[in-house]
Amino acid sequence: MGFSIVVSHVLMRIDTGKFPSLTGKEKFSLISDMSSKFNKPSKTRISQCKSEMVDFDERRSLDENLRNKVISSVSLWWSLSLRTSNHGILLLATLSLSEDVPFLAAIEVHMVLQLQCVSRLGRGVVYLGSSRMGPGHSHYLQALELGREVANLLDCTSWTGAGPGLMDAATKGALEAGKPVGGFKIAKEAGEWTASNFHSYLPSETYLTCRFFSARKHGLVDAAVRSTSSDRTAVVALPGGIGTLDEMFEILTLIQLQRIGSEFPVPFLVMNYDSYYQKLLDFLGDCEDWGTVSKGEVGSLWKICENNSEALAYLTDFYALPSSGEERHEVRLQAKTE
Repeated sequence: MGFSIVVSHVLMRIDTGKFPSLTGKEKFSLISDMSSKFNKPSKTRISQCKSEMVDFDERRSLDENLRNKVISSVSLWWSLSLRTSNHGILLLATLSLSEDVPFLAAIEVHMVLQLQCVSRLGRGVVYLGSSRMGPGHSHYLQALELGREVANLLDCTSWTGAGPGLMDAATKGALEAGKPVGGFKIAKEAGEWTASNFHSYLPSETYLTCRFFSARKHGLVDAAVRSTSSDRTAVVALPGGIGTLDEMFEILTLIQLQRIGSEFPVPFLVMNYDSYYQKLLDFLGDCEDWGTVSKGEVGSLWKICENNSEALAYLTDFYALPSSGEERHEVRLQAKTE
């Protein structure tokens, strides 16, 4: 299974799966072959989506300093994919040669590390939510309970932005359940006064600090996709502000346009605690009246849950899970023996 990522002038095709290690001579040959193409124009075919192919002309000019930076970036990508991934990540990059290449190379390195983190910890439930609602808020307590109960129900990894607030609540809930957690952190969340690249209690191998928002969102999406029918994942939108809404609607758009990269449907739940999102839902209803959204279109893409019980019931039904904890435990034991 593979998918394409387009970031400004850079396109990556990433395939997960095992492949033979290259010798130092073979890696040098690959990098030298790519660098030789930087000095002459060529017509290249790249995959824009599954069924479309487009042509582009590589630019003719590239100064020597920038050319060396590009080669170094490619070398770094390759060494990272061979050295740190358990399953192996094959990275094939086609670069449009411009002054943006070193900057874009850093984004792609982030993406490689994210894919390796997801591969190591496993896909699961992705929580989006406010960084400002702390332990004293009622929504924090509800998110804590939800994180614990969903982790027990689906028996999967719980992913967040590894930040404070409701992200922290979901993380702690999953840890209380004894289940794995992972995160894609940024140095400074909204409402915080200081920046930090380190999480206060999570082990360093369970999260990645992202310099770029686009790379962070890419990691969260990848953590939620389902490559097999046995994968149990979900996206859960807890109450939040601008950042949460940004992530919500980007993922919603990917699902709407069938570009999320998942082989199987991913449940998307919106936790409407205390009618928090009611005015947003009313606005989307107005969009239907204006004709900018089709009738029932948004409602078919996500599930609005007023409380945790509704969310758990929906996920139980979505994955056709046994209703009682004892029955679920028996199913897990049977799956392990098989």
